[in-house]
Amino acid sequence: MTADPSVNAGGRLLDHNYDGIQEYDNPTPGWWHLLFIGSIAFSLIYAAVYHFEGPGRDPHEALASDQNAYYERLFGDLEELKNEPQVLLALPTRDGGKWQALAGALFIQNCAQCHGAKGEGLNGPNLTDDSYIHIKQITDILAVITDGVGAKGMPAWGVRFNPNQRMLLAAYVASLRGTTPPGAKAPEGDPAPPWPAVASGAPLGTPVN
Repeated sequence: MTADPSVNAGGRLLDHNYDGIQEYDNPTPGWWHLLFIGSIAFSLIYAAVYHFEGPGRDPHEALASDQNAYYERLFGDLEELKNEPQVLLALPTRDGGKWQALAGALFIQNCAQCHGAKGEGLNGPNLTDDSYIHIKQITDILAVITDGVGAKGMPAWGVRFNPNQRMLLAAYVASLRGTTPPGAKAPEGDPAPPWPAVASGAPLGTPVN
C-alpha cells in the first residue's frame, strides 16, 4: 500500500517503502522537544533538591520542626514542670483539662501505634492496669518516656519532645491507670504501689523567668 498522492497529509513523502507502506516526514514540533527536555531538567533538579538538599530540609524533619515551634508557643504560659508526684497527678485537671487534652493528642500521634488509642496495649504493654515492666513509682514514667526502652523497640522521646511535653505525656500515662478500655491486653511486669493521693494546693512547677 502506497501513500495516496492526492491526500496532502503535510510534510515531505519519504522515498522509503516498508512492505508497501510509505510515510510522510512529519517531525515533532520544536515546542514538544523543549517540553521534553524541560521535563528531564525538572526531574533532575527535583531529585537533587528532595534527596540531597542537606540536613533540616527533609519533609519529616520540617514537619517535626514546625510541630516543635507550635508547641513552644503553646507552652509559653506554662512554668517548668517538676517531675514530682503531685505535679503529675494535678496536671490532668489543671486549667480545665487543657493540658490533658494536649497530652492526649501527643499520645495519639506518637504512642497509640504501640500502646493503643486508650492505652489498652497493642504490641506495646497495656498502660491501664496496675502492672508495669519498668515503672515502680509514678515518677519513673518520665524516665521511660525520655530514654525509651531500646530492647522493646520504644524510642527515646527525649530527643524529640521538650521537658514539658514529656511531663504532660507522663501525667497522661499516669492518668490511664485504672481505666478499663475494651480489648485490653493482659498485665505485664510487676504490680506497682498505688499512686499517691492528690494533695490540694500542691505546687505545679518552677516559674520561668
